[in-house]
Amino acid sequence: MIRNASNPTRPLLGSKAVITLRVDAETMSKIRFSFSPANEAMYWLRIAATGNEHPVFGDPGPLARAALAHPDVALLASLVPPPGVTYVPDFLTPQPGLGNHCAELFDEQIATVEATSQDILEFQVGAGIQENWGKPPPDVVLRAAESGLMQKRVASGLAQFWKESLAEIWPQLQSVIDQDIAARVATLRTRGLARMLNTAHPVIAWTGDSILLDKGWCGEHDFSGRDLVLAPGVLCWPNVLVQGPDDAVLYLPAHRIGAGTSRSGNDLGAVIGDARAMLLAELEKARSTTDLARRLGYTPGTISYHLSAMHRVGLVTKTRDGRFVLYQRTPQARALLPD
Repeated sequence: MIRNASNPTRPLLGSKAVITLRVDAETMSKIRFSFSPANEAMYWLRIAATGNEHPVFGDPGPLARAALAHPDVALLASLVPPPGVTYVPDFLTPQPGLGNHCAELFDEQIATVEATSQDILEFQVGAGIQENWGKPPPDVVLRAAESGLMQKRVASGLAQFWKESLAEIWPQLQSVIDQDIAARVATLRTRGLARMLNTAHPVIAWTGDSILLDKGWCGEHDFSGRDLVLAPGVLCWPNVLVQGPDDAVLYLPAHRIGAGTSRSGNDLGAVIGDARAMLLAELEKARSTTDLARRLGYTPGTISYHLSAMHRVGLVTKTRDGRFVLYQRTPQARALLPD
């Protein structure tokens, strides 16, 4: 990644601290939308590995934390940057391909990670980490890089972490990304490229020959002739990041995530998808996680994930009855359901 840019202000043209992405007609003719399962997985891994919470989705949960015990996932987690640093080696998040389905895109990204050349890997985990983290990479990373097996192991770790922590919940997140891309494409079709870029995010502006990112850091990068992918995401929210130019991707937070929400307010942006609607319908009476899993056909871990999100935003209550925790919907939740 070049840098993170998540400043919500917009005085772009007057700002002195701006990242400039130089583009040409060829770049603009190659702009396309996609999404990056690898980038989403790396964000979720970072949150799980550091013990933090996502500002919308909260705690990654026990499944994500348990996945860290796998040795290949643990090696991947050792590439998570320290607090205040955004640099992650680019080879871990390859540019999404031309596929339309998550499995196809992710399989291709995993294969690309595994095929990373030894020279690129050693540069990104050596000099790249030293420069951006301000310290050498961990010894476990250096040993893995020198062994020549790191590409295969981190590709395995990425696939394993996805399988254990994201595969089951991804369809709900995917629906938000699909809607976001559809809205951006509609703006492009009806209002043009300039309008689409200028409304992509408050920190982004289009000048006619450059894409500017309003950030407290200056830099200029030549994306001329590159295939630039605009990749909305949910787990990367609220950050805007740019990768490239060799693997050019501009990562955007999906509009629907966190729009007008906060952890302390009505965080309904976290409540998405049919699974949670079905849960609320079942919670007219108090039920346990095990009971809900049996009734709806989901795993207890998936049920627990959704209940935790809805509890944070005041849509369900929880009470202990002996050794069971029982959940029930609140009047606020009932108002959201159809009559």
